[in-house]
Amino acid sequence: MMRSIGLDIHRDFCEVAISEAGETRSPGRVEMTPEALELFAASLGHEDQVALEVSGNAWEVARIIRPHVGRVVVASPTDTGIRGARAKTDRLDARALAKLLAAGTLDSVWVPDEPTRAMRRRLGRRSQLVRVKTKAKNEIHAALMRRLIPKPAISDLFGLKGRRWLAELELPAAERETVEGCLRQVDFCESEIAAIERVIAAEALGSAEIRRLMTVPGVNVITAATFMVG
Repeated sequence: MMRSIGLDIHRDFCEVAISEAGETRSPGRVEMTPEALELFAASLGHEDQVALEVSGNAWEVARIIRPHVGRVVVASPTDTGIRGARAKTDRLDARALAKLLAAGTLDSVWVPDEPTRAMRRRLGRRSQLVRVKTKAKNEIHAALMRRLIPKPAISDLFGLKGRRWLAELELPAAERETVEGCLRQVDFCESEIAAIERVIAAEALGSAEIRRLMTVPGVNVITAATFMVG
């Protein structure tokens, strides 16, 4: 007989609930380690189905369990309604997932393969670095504004000429610390962004779909890769 199993996943453990023949029970928790998850997966049958919500570690849990069961459903939290429930505990959340799965009301989100997930992580890291770099530049502009220093007649404040201009400014010690610290942060971010972009380009250019997208005017490798894994 098919069992419907709900997993409420956390950082260090997942709560398990099993619905079978109209009854739902809570057998306990599984430690969130590959060894414990493999042992748990081995206890399941090919007629079983498992549901869990999308989270940072859901994909790895799904990968471990999938070969042992008939179906794995990775559901969007917005589709389960669990987060909005009044009574909310790990045990109740797992039981709710098991019941929804048994009722056939859960749809799985698209499950990306490992190369796609890796590309998403790289693009996400790049976006974070771009935001940090922009924030550091804005802090420098704010420091100049605080000292009533007008904008220089330089197209790129952070190029060679702009940096020479910044170095020659007479600033209070605290503002000089801000400018120099932010410039170091800009340099670090630009170095990391360049390194990530090299890896993204090497991976992305191996994709025929991405190369076709790049034939569209204005679409570069980053834009094309973001579109493909979005």
